[in-house]
Amino acid sequence: MNAGPLAGIRILEVGHILAGPYATMMLADLGAEVTKIEPPGGDLSRQVSDAYFASLNRSKRSIRLDLTSEAGRERLGELVTDAHALLVNLKPSAIQRLGLTYDDLRRYNERIVCVAITGYGLAAGDEPAFDYVVQAATGVAALTGDPEGPPTLPGYSSADNSAGLTAALGLLAQLLSGKGGQVEVSLRDVMLSQLNYRASAYLNEGVEPRRLPNGAHSYYVPAQLFPTAEGHLALFITHDAFWKSFCAEAGVTGFPTMAERTLRREEVLEVVTRALAADTAAGWEARLRPLGVPAAAVRTLPQALDATPEMIVTAGGFRLVGSPVRVAGYEPDYRPPPRLGEHGGVPYRA
Repeated sequence: MNAGPLAGIRILEVGHILAGPYATMMLADLGAEVTKIEPPGGDLSRQVSDAYFASLNRSKRSIRLDLTSEAGRERLGELVTDAHALLVNLKPSAIQRLGLTYDDLRRYNERIVCVAITGYGLAAGDEPAFDYVVQAATGVAALTGDPEGPPTLPGYSSADNSAGLTAALGLLAQLLSGKGGQVEVSLRDVMLSQLNYRASAYLNEGVEPRRLPNGAHSYYVPAQLFPTAEGHLALFITHDAFWKSFCAEAGVTGFPTMAERTLRREEVLEVVTRALAADTAAGWEARLRPLGVPAAAVRTLPQALDATPEMIVTAGGFRLVGSPVRVAGYEPDYRPPPRLGEHGGVPYRA
């Protein structure tokens, strides 16, 4: 088996639950050696369930340290001396108090890359910054749901996962520079960045974002969920060639340009809805996708997993979704999540 692209890179992780552990798991999947530095009681995600912990911590090592103790801080310094990066997601005050910044750790290793994932920035306060809170604070929740109903949230931790991926990118970028330093990623900034075109439309054109029925796109028409004879279909017509192919298959005429479809949105949606009622969502998917028309039946997660067995991997006794990064000639070695303190630690006071 070929070594991963990050083979030889040693990363330390301090944090809990999702954003930080997800970031380092992505790096571990690519061959990095990741060591979780866990407090005496362990990562809080261990208290959720074994399967939850495994979903974020496969292929890592675990060292149990009490970073509030002198012995724990001494051991941290030893680990930093031989590490390439440290990634932490804690409250800013905890990061500062435990000495987990580049300014604190550079005396052990001038080239250490320190990455801090926080809610609003290292210099900000400790205001709660959990995933759902950040989605509410940045406009994501206000953009999600039916316009006649309340704002809502996606069915997964989009802010935490997105911040984790962004932090992994920042870590690798600073490593590539060959210099040590401090990297910051905040959940708030990540989610504002992901509202890119929505924010640009408001900042440059004064267009305030609004929710549209069935998750409709603000520019493209038709691009949303539609009811069918059975189930719902996601149809995403982004240019006129797609529309032409759809019309030929669905028996629809008119509205040849996106400009006209946008101007006459309600008429287009009525025509498309009526046409799609003639077949099931699965039927339309089977008919449209060979034509290159972007369409998919709405599936549950179990259905989606059943349809993509190649994405299911085994790590110890756990079946998990594998890495989304495919590197030619490399197959990740998925190992089980570590037991608390499995790879060492120092004595601590209970």
